[in-house]
Amino acid sequence: MITSKLSKWLVSSVLATGVLLSPATHAASQNCTGKFPNFITDICWSCVFPLRFFGSASITNGQEDTKTLENTHVCNCGMDFGVPISFWEPSRLVDVVRAPYCLTNLGGVQPAAGPNKHQDGGYVKRDDQVADNGGGVILGMDTSFWHVHWYISPLMLILDLVTETRCLENQGFDIAYLSEVDPTHDDEDLENILTPDAFLFGNVLAQSACAADCVAATNGFGSNTMFWCAGCNGGLYPLAGMVKSHVGNIQATSLMAQRIATKLHRAGSQWASTGKRGLCGYYPQFIMDKTLYKYAVINPVPQTEKINGRCCQPFGRTTTVFGANKDIPGKENFGYLIYRKRDCCQTTALDTN
Repeated sequence: MITSKLSKWLVSSVLATGVLLSPATHAASQNCTGKFPNFITDICWSCVFPLRFFGSASITNGQEDTKTLENTHVCNCGMDFGVPISFWEPSRLVDVVRAPYCLTNLGGVQPAAGPNKHQDGGYVKRDDQVADNGGGVILGMDTSFWHVHWYISPLMLILDLVTETRCLENQGFDIAYLSEVDPTHDDEDLENILTPDAFLFGNVLAQSACAADCVAATNGFGSNTMFWCAGCNGGLYPLAGMVKSHVGNIQATSLMAQRIATKLHRAGSQWASTGKRGLCGYYPQFIMDKTLYKYAVINPVPQTEKINGRCCQPFGRTTTVFGANKDIPGKENFGYLIYRKRDCCQTTALDTN
């Protein structure tokens, strides 16, 4: 059954991209690297835990959790009654890449051409020096620009790991977002018009507050009070492709993965399913709840080796420890697996959402 599911996933992946592996495609792929993840060995499956029944932790497996459902013994969806359960569903894949249209999680394929303007991404060092009125010199900061692709990929459904349940997202594999066709991704002024709160949070004072969010994410999950912060990774705003404080490739690409999740929430295309409101399905959440997400590196080096018993982390945690040996020269195209918290009512009705 798993082999059959994987085969269907591979076919749908190629069809979704519309990529024909022609000589032109191979020529365009010189700077595009990647591989299909092995969904058995490349996935940190322990991050699915804790598994809760009735709102109480039953199987923790030493994993981090944010409690979203108070003790509830019985639930219902319409006339169907059942048991509330909670877990972390691996449901999204993200490319954060240097080469435009490089689908690193789909084997590193790259269409020879694509619509709209785009620029090469990757690390860019600003060597500009600006003299101030007092004759001093202000050194430019290191920056980088990245392209991002967001895939709908409910792995537990694809692999048929759990059967006869309504608690798995019932969607096939699809590419939900390509930054190359988003005119706001490389135009911060245009993006700021669509998200005007960026003018409030894209300044030094607001960014300095992110230090407190870094502490919170280091010790657990980030703070939703500082929703404009990505913890130790930097500021979320503006929701565009330029990272103005580039510390390292893992830090910068982790920040971009969080930015795009925030952006899709703001656009109404990324929904939540937690608490009593989420027991029977998904609902819009326009301000992303950072405590509902964990993630792990999957390309170029899968994050499967456990640190303190864990091989994934909440949004905003420092990349210093888990990012070691994940940045390979010549393979600066990165893939991440996103785990989203799910509360649901397991009823006798097997319709999935």
